[in-house]
Amino acid sequence: MSRPIRPSRLFLVAATLAAALSLVAVAHAGSFRERIAERLAVRRGSDAMTGRMAPATVPPGVRVLRDIPYGDDPHQRLDVYVPEHGASRAPVVFMVHGGGWKRGDKDMDSVVTNKVARWVPRGIVFVSIDYRMLPEANPQVQAQDVARALAYVQRHASAWGGDGERTMLMGHSAGAHLVSLIEASPGWAAQAGASPWLGAVSLDSGALDVPALMQPPHMPLYDEAFGSDPTFWRAVSPQQQLAPRRPPLLAVCSTRRTRSCDQSSAFVDSANASGTRAALLREDLSHREINDELGKPGAYTDAVEAFMATLDPDLAHRLH
Repeated sequence: MSRPIRPSRLFLVAATLAAALSLVAVAHAGSFRERIAERLAVRRGSDAMTGRMAPATVPPGVRVLRDIPYGDDPHQRLDVYVPEHGASRAPVVFMVHGGGWKRGDKDMDSVVTNKVARWVPRGIVFVSIDYRMLPEANPQVQAQDVARALAYVQRHASAWGGDGERTMLMGHSAGAHLVSLIEASPGWAAQAGASPWLGAVSLDSGALDVPALMQPPHMPLYDEAFGSDPTFWRAVSPQQQLAPRRPPLLAVCSTRRTRSCDQSSAFVDSANASGTRAALLREDLSHREINDELGKPGAYTDAVEAFMATLDPDLAHRLH
């Protein structure tokens, strides 16, 4: 005959089961909160994600050369911001806008205004590019466009008073993913005819490890960009394409977006382990602010410029 189960034992089993279910619920809640936070970031007006913000303001003392073609497609265009009275062998900041791989523009306010106001009067040439986007062009094609634009800028920088051999890459959101992909693997730049660059700054990309991004629940936005093929995920993933001894890298992440900081931290660790000098900068700023606030006086801009200053003595002199 079986023994009756004592109430105390029933209570222990029930308590253990409740605790386990609670842990599962917390884990799912964390994942759910993360996805909700990302959706809100989109809806609340990250101009890199929506493209609805005002166009850039060109400050006094700056001249802009607009819509220079680097390819035959209407989206293969770039703007060049130069000091009004000219420059000579100036370092070049090469900027790639975000927008979820399907929106955005080289002329958006948060992509350009504060950065140009800060750096161009100091004798730095600033280039902001457009590229083909979803659904016509997937991220692989977009990275090829970015590499092609980079090669064009390096070849023609002297016409704008710049020095193509001293170009620094920068991108925000989807643009940070594309810049990081080119930074990670030499093949993209080599195929486009680009030369080595000084270094790169990745501004709050949550897609540095695409397979890790795509396997758990995620925003539909990423399905549109990366589809369902794991082979394609790896092909356009900076983490999986990372080659040793690449140019220096700074990854900036918003501490309000756990996924971004987790992916940025892992990418920086892998880069350092492979012989690339890489650093992580965590900022208590929103996804949009990571882009918009760069160039405004303050500790955040100072920290990014401290990294930029390590790339080239003349760039350091102009920044300070």
